[in-house]
Amino acid sequence: MSDKTNKKYLKKSEIITFGIGLFGVALMTGWMPDYTATFFADFAFKGKGFDSVVMGNAISMVFLIAGFIGAVCELVIGYLVDNTRTKFGKVMPWVGFGVVPLAVISMLVFVAPNTNSQTLAIIWMFVVYSLYTAFSCAVESPANCYGSLCSPNPSERSSAISIASFLRSVGQSGGMVVILVVGLIMKAVMGQQQFQNAEGQGLDLVISTAVCALGLILFTMIFFANNKENIPFTQEKVSLKDAVKVVFAHKNLLMVSLTKLFGFGRGVYGTVSLYIAIYLLGSKDLKLALLLPMGIGTAVGTLLVNLVLKKFSTKQTFILFCVYGASSLSILFLVSRGIGFNDGLIIPFLILNFFCGLQHGNTNVTPNIMIADCVDEIEYKTGKRQEGLAYAGYGLFSKIASAFTKGLGPWLLYTWSGYAVSTDANIAYAAQTDSALNKMLMIYTIIPAVFVILQGVPILFYDMVGEKKENITKALMERREAANKTGEEA
Repeated sequence: MSDKTNKKYLKKSEIITFGIGLFGVALMTGWMPDYTATFFADFAFKGKGFDSVVMGNAISMVFLIAGFIGAVCELVIGYLVDNTRTKFGKVMPWVGFGVVPLAVISMLVFVAPNTNSQTLAIIWMFVVYSLYTAFSCAVESPANCYGSLCSPNPSERSSAISIASFLRSVGQSGGMVVILVVGLIMKAVMGQQQFQNAEGQGLDLVISTAVCALGLILFTMIFFANNKENIPFTQEKVSLKDAVKVVFAHKNLLMVSLTKLFGFGRGVYGTVSLYIAIYLLGSKDLKLALLLPMGIGTAVGTLLVNLVLKKFSTKQTFILFCVYGASSLSILFLVSRGIGFNDGLIIPFLILNFFCGLQHGNTNVTPNIMIADCVDEIEYKTGKRQEGLAYAGYGLFSKIASAFTKGLGPWLLYTWSGYAVSTDANIAYAAQTDSALNKMLMIYTIIPAVFVILQGVPILFYDMVGEKKENITKALMERREAANKTGEEA
């Protein structure tokens, strides 16, 4: 590459605060789905005598419909971002001015109405979580867009995205740590008995959410105050027709987005993680111990991806990690079957869980770098820089995939595996057959492994790499220099 394409545009502090901003957003958004479901099901309307089957079905529908609402919101927000023109840029205003409303609506999710009407309770769940989904899209998607605007230098941009993705992956696990620390502090201050009473009302969830909301505001505003967009926006307004065309008509961007749809089933392991802890490892208290090694592996994986990218293209890196991910999950399945479901499985399972987590570093980092490269390609072809819609396209497919995951996971667990529900009021979890336990293990390992391979299929057709990428980067820099000279002469 030439000296022009190797020029540095970012201050070191900007790279760090970009990551801090994504950490803050992930601290909130990574916390919400699982704990919102727990709050809705177990605490929001406790003692109201509502039909548990109806409420369970309603909660499933809340998250399914919210997934599709999120998909639509991604496209709308992307369209609005690409038509935003301010002194702060096009994405930073959404981050800076959207973070407080997001924090407020996140807290409102955990403030249930005092009602004896099950219908009203269900309507409230739909409305409040749909609002949360819309507000989270309005902040999270533009925050991710900053990666394509932070620098016109692809190498510098890739490093910044990798570091930021590492901090974001740490933030995604932050909620688990927050609720653990909040619980310990509450127990020390209130005493065991009072803490149990408060925990029974979900107070620890409310306090933990408040802590995450404050973290969201603090860390995101540090990002907003310190960072600036280093690629100028083009002046043309984007039409709705252009918006749809950006998402579906550009081959490379579509291939990156399709990785989410092709790989939607890789996330079903989350549905069964609690039962893996209970039945395979011996205690539900091991769920945190189960997910933490994978979370650490994900964080380490984001750094590992950055090293691999120094030797391989984004396309090669993505495919390499897909093969590795499927292999590591298959090894975890074989080792678990070999040892058997007993206490001797705990340590090997948790260690292998760490190595399985490394693959997630790829899906956290590489697609974001690819999308930034696709934005360059689209600008090269059309003259319009459309970060908002490019990331919205990926987000749209991501939300649809998430909705499918939330539908497939419970079906696999409660129907396909033959899971037996306890009918004894004094026993929380019934004994399971060997067939059910083996299928639970498959839901955690083999089935995600299949989808990890499938997510790599679209990338086989991705070609924004090598000489093509270098030539486009150089051409765009020359265009911008010429435009600046023309502006100065005028």
